[in-house]
Amino acid sequence: MNRTEFITVTAIILFAAFVLGWFASWLVHRLFRPTRASMSELDHMAQQLHDAEEARDTAVARLEEREADLASRLAGAEEELQAAMDGLRESRVEVEELRDYIEQKLARR
Repeated sequence: MNRTEFITVTAIILFAAFVLGWFASWLVHRLFRPTRASMSELDHMAQQLHDAEEARDTAVARLEEREADLASRLAGAEEELQAAMDGLRESRVEVEELRDYIEQKLARR
């Protein structure tokens, strides 16, 4: 085999390898390419995910609003309780003072 025949055979083998590789690549992409039905399903799933995220965000906002409302109501109730406890404490002191006063008046008689 002379130099020209060697180059020609090498070129044919390389070209055949290129064509075979291109054909294999085309076949793989053809077989495993997503179909329009699966793309439609993926779009539908993406829309459902988006809707679910919006619903979650809305629920979180409502929860935070409700929590803030309950926290303010609790603070108000605690203030009322403290005021009632202070009033009760003052009333007890006043009752003790009145009892002492009455006992002193009865003891003088």
